[in-house]
Amino acid sequence: QSSFLLRAALLSVLLCGPWRAASDSDEAVPTKWEIWKNSHGINHEEDDMERRAIWEENMRMIEDNNQGFFMGMRPFTMAMNKYGDLTRQEYRVLQGAIIDTQFVKRGRTVSARRLRDNARKLDAWFVDYRNLGYVTEVKDQGYCGSCWAFSTTGAIEGQIYKRTGQLVSLSEQNLVDCSRAYGTYGCSGAWMANAYDYVVNNGLQSTSTYPYTSDTQPCYYDSRLAAAHIKDYRFIPKGDEQALADAVATIGPITVAIDADHSSFLFYSSIYDEPNCNPNNLSHAVLLVGYGSEGGQDYWIIKNWGSSWGEGGYMRMVRDGRNTCGIASYALYPIL
Repeated sequence: QSSFLLRAALLSVLLCGPWRAASDSDEAVPTKWEIWKNSHGINHEEDDMERRAIWEENMRMIEDNNQGFFMGMRPFTMAMNKYGDLTRQEYRVLQGAIIDTQFVKRGRTVSARRLRDNARKLDAWFVDYRNLGYVTEVKDQGYCGSCWAFSTTGAIEGQIYKRTGQLVSLSEQNLVDCSRAYGTYGCSGAWMANAYDYVVNNGLQSTSTYPYTSDTQPCYYDSRLAAAHIKDYRFIPKGDEQALADAVATIGPITVAIDADHSSFLFYSSIYDEPNCNPNNLSHAVLLVGYGSEGGQDYWIIKNWGSSWGEGGYMRMVRDGRNTCGIASYALYPIL
């Protein structure tokens, strides 16, 4: 019994006690780095030392931020996740983003007054389309800069559900492979209006008939298998957060672009309010699925990708009329 108690005590120290780096005398105690790798199924055979150094630097940044948060000097907390061994440059490639802003593709803009009139009738203080059946599971774009495709499919999925009551996961790979003629760049980014142009003209298959591979491959779109068609799309007036909230309340999930080009974004873990965010530096496409308020702080609800990121793949971003991170700078939705 004493040996059992000893083992139990040791186990509780391992699971709950402070993590320590292994020294010669306690080789068996896994390091924080090893625990992190094991928890995410990561194995660096050749560049382990290099990756560990990057991870430790990110860990220091997270700890410094959180210390600042508890002292009232930082507006949000951060947490380690499975992207912890990436440099900022690698993370930029991973986000994949949006291409050069001078080639930005826009289209017709909806009337802010019309959105306001419709929203007034609803008077919705909070909206969360995840609870209403409009939003598919959190997907993972992998190491391919296809955020633009996920942002596009998410808004169309929501509109199809609104019309038919059926939630169908649509194919991002279909867009990645087939929409280049419309001005998209596969795993190297795109503006979402170009992706919408493709769907207007061709339709889109479901994920089940055109699965995601996280790289670019030859297009094999078959219009007979199309699961979605749209007639057009509309932009929200640029920079108008009230119009954006009205659109979310009355229309459904909205395709948006944001400035995610900050280390804090990668390790975000509570209502995000990055002081260095630039509403004109749009680098990442996401899906806006609602808005709400907590402790007097209004926020947007954003669907990103990868369930180990943020709040189960979602994010809450501060909503205060300042167009935080450019959330209202490039926002659009499909018309079925």
